[in-house]
Amino acid sequence: MSEYKETVFLKNWIAGVKLAGPSLFGDGLDPDSAGSKWDLRPRLGDIDRQIAEMSCGEALFLASTVCFYNDEAGAALLREIFGHPEFGVGYIAASMNEDRRRVIADLFASYPGW
Repeated sequence: MSEYKETVFLKNWIAGVKLAGPSLFGDGLDPDSAGSKWDLRPRLGDIDRQIAEMSCGEALFLASTVCFYNDEAGAALLREIFGHPEFGVGYIAASMNEDRRRVIADLFASYPGW
């Protein structure tokens, strides 16, 4: 994997962590101090406990973000929260504000794999 692509993804991942809530990733502290995406892994237990309290757009964004880290865990969050077996890209786009859509698009464009 190219170092450049990892750097771009990390920049985009940090933006997503800031929108989703830094307390749900890595050590829960300042995401700007992360040296790699591994420092900002989703805290799946914390996410699972808190996602039900979020708005639809916030929860959908968080679950979609988790999918980049672990597709099965993200899909399980989507099913648990929304009760739908699958979501299309159009549904995701329509359910998020512009800032969240932009982060997801940037993550798609820069994704080097986890």
